[in-house]
Amino acid sequence: MSTHDLYARAPKEPVWHVPANGAARFTWDYDMNAAGRDRLLALYQKGKDKQWDGATRIDWDLEVDPYDPLGTPDEAMSLYGTRHWGKLTDEDKGDLRRHYTSWQFSQFLHGEQGAMVCAARIVESVPDLDAKFYSATQVMDEARHAEIYGRFLHEKIGLLYPVNDDLQSLLGDTLRDSRWDMPYLGMQVLIEGLALAAFGMIRDTTTKPLPQQILAYVMQDEARHVAFGRMALRDYYKQLTDAELREREEFVIEGCHLMRDRLRGVEVLENFGIAKREAEELSEQSEFLHLFRKLLFSRIVPCVKDIGLWGERLQKAYLDMGVFDLGDSNLDLLMTQDEEIAEALDRERFAAEEQARVAEVAEAIAEGEAEAVAEGEAS
Repeated sequence: MSTHDLYARAPKEPVWHVPANGAARFTWDYDMNAAGRDRLLALYQKGKDKQWDGATRIDWDLEVDPYDPLGTPDEAMSLYGTRHWGKLTDEDKGDLRRHYTSWQFSQFLHGEQGAMVCAARIVESVPDLDAKFYSATQVMDEARHAEIYGRFLHEKIGLLYPVNDDLQSLLGDTLRDSRWDMPYLGMQVLIEGLALAAFGMIRDTTTKPLPQQILAYVMQDEARHVAFGRMALRDYYKQLTDAELREREEFVIEGCHLMRDRLRGVEVLENFGIAKREAEELSEQSEFLHLFRKLLFSRIVPCVKDIGLWGERLQKAYLDMGVFDLGDSNLDLLMTQDEEIAEALDRERFAAEEQARVAEVAEAIAEGEAEAVAEGEAS
């Protein structure tokens, strides 16, 4: 079955064409021992060492109820407590959970494809070879993530949503900019930072093992990606003029407003027959959405501050959004925790597999002994 047969509503265009701007840059300096390259090369080595196969590391045999894929509580849905909630049957509520999960993971899927294209653009446009090397590993990471989210939606949910208009707008702005650092800023800092927060919230609250595995393993990769963006941009932005820094801060402010104000799942409510304006109002009244918005910036704000984009206007924007205090969050600690959670899942799975193998061997030995006794008695 084609993906287009599974969309809740048809995408506006089957293929999205984004004109490419900027130069492809080649470098003839292949000395990997040059001063200053050790940090990115260490990250490149880690990127190579941490490659994995989504077909085997994730236990795709785990069952998923498409009408309760995440164990989402009633209170987390925008219709809860409204005049519409009492009219919903249990079947309707299950269908609503399915659509919300489909919408969330569809945006993850589209964002990962965007990340793959942006990483490829970085390989093309970044001037230094060490950055090109690392970006090449990220292209593979993002391809794997898109593969995994696509498989989850096709095989376990059976429903997809088109890319959100505002996510597509931010992706377009990121890709169209001719400056080589903008794919870093738009993707590694804004879109990846927002995605990490969303992934983490679901990873830490879902009661279902398959989506938890998927999100934990994807986040392990994303921790490296954000570290890459921070390294590259922190060094580069020290060289920019105040005017150039203000341009990038404006881009960050606009992108943060887009993500905060528009990623609300309104399309889901519209699909259930609620007019867009009312759907927007109901979403804005959701306490869960307010909490979600706060958490969305837990990865972005400290990263923006760390790379040196912390002008007065940007600080005021974050004060107005109520997220300014997140600038002092320990981003390194968050990333370390992401890696540890994935490693803990691996240990649990390997231990379970080892126990199963031990039990299988013990059973085979017992069967062999029983057969030997039976043969002895027969003789």
